[in-house]
Amino acid sequence: MSDSILDLDRRHVWHPFTQERTAPPPMVAVRARGARIVTEDGRELIDLVSSWWVNLHGHGHPAIAAAVAEQAARMEQVIFADFTHEPAARLAAGLAGLLPGDLDRVFYSDNGSTAVEVALKVALQYFANRGDDGRRRLLAFEGGYHGDTVGAMSVGRSSGYFRAWEGLLFPVGMVPYPAGWIGDEAIRDKEAAALAGLDAALGPDVAAVIIEPLIQGAGGMRMCRPEFLKAVAERVQAAGALLIFDEVMTGFGRTGAPFACLKAEVVPDMVCLSKGLTGGFLPMGATVVREPIHQAFLGENLRQAFLHGHSYTANPLGCAAGLASLELLLGGDCQARIAGIEAIHAERLRTLAAHEKIRRPRLTGTIAAFDLGEGDYAGTLGARLKQVFLDRGFLLRPLGPVVYFLPPYCIEPADLHRAWDTLESAIRD
Repeated sequence: MSDSILDLDRRHVWHPFTQERTAPPPMVAVRARGARIVTEDGRELIDLVSSWWVNLHGHGHPAIAAAVAEQAARMEQVIFADFTHEPAARLAAGLAGLLPGDLDRVFYSDNGSTAVEVALKVALQYFANRGDDGRRRLLAFEGGYHGDTVGAMSVGRSSGYFRAWEGLLFPVGMVPYPAGWIGDEAIRDKEAAALAGLDAALGPDVAAVIIEPLIQGAGGMRMCRPEFLKAVAERVQAAGALLIFDEVMTGFGRTGAPFACLKAEVVPDMVCLSKGLTGGFLPMGATVVREPIHQAFLGENLRQAFLHGHSYTANPLGCAAGLASLELLLGGDCQARIAGIEAIHAERLRTLAAHEKIRRPRLTGTIAAFDLGEGDYAGTLGARLKQVFLDRGFLLRPLGPVVYFLPPYCIEPADLHRAWDTLESAIRD
């Protein structure tokens, strides 16, 4: 073929979250292994953002690749409305066994947005199936981001990403979010104000409350305390509403525990999963619900059933990847690697926090973040810092003025320290 990949891309491809008139040409990735991505011109980039937070164990992990290949040779896809299969059943059992309480029923979908859509639709139909048509309202937290489909955008409208579609989103009540950081002396006052806002918003018409537990990801890696999540759960469940944890980003070890709900010691009514679910190999989502919720959809006619699905629901290749990734997460030295990443973050963030340009340093599990000045997602500071890191062999994608590290668990300590060295040098210079 005479055309280069970049020529074809320039003529035919539309990239996400990109202003294509002003953005530099995309890099052409040709292979990836472990924490490194290799580009067409021979550069090696250490992936500090786990390729949009999906890659847990490193690119091309041989155990997951082998599981996908073996499954592909046996059966690549089957309609899940009429069939089940071993990878789907075993992955669902594995997730249910790891999540707390009676979060036992798994509904598969395609990605994080659809996992959230499923949870919202389940919540609304759950009350309708029980004859409580009065519960039709949803609550979410300011600054949250839950995906790009209409329902997910509606509960994430305050994230600032969806102004172009503001008039098309359905009404959702927004509650203050008590974002905190290391040394935040006002955190308890912020939590009290947020809980007062939640108390005021909760009523007999509320069906569900959705929150990203411990960390608001795309909203700027804004973090809250486990104590706040416990207080939220108590109020929501006392009000008779359902509590949805969006763990699309926080799941599978990112917070230091397998799931944020385990770290916070909270049993929500539903958990939304994606991103790390397949270890970065294939798109897949899952919504895990408490068994009593599932029971409300059982009846003698189809109208009571949950009429929702996707062509690739419970794709066998994705489920096989998910099983292999879950085995890696729970076995070997993965937990030690997660703890090691957190320890390096804590050590380096403690030193960096004394710098006058660093604001609101924060850390949860393998995710370290801080604000470098003020501004928003569209500002130029993030793009400039991204280029500094690219020049030194790292892939970093700041969220505007928010700088964060979220590496795959296989990153070598020396490489992570070198990333922090690069950051200190960039800030100093």
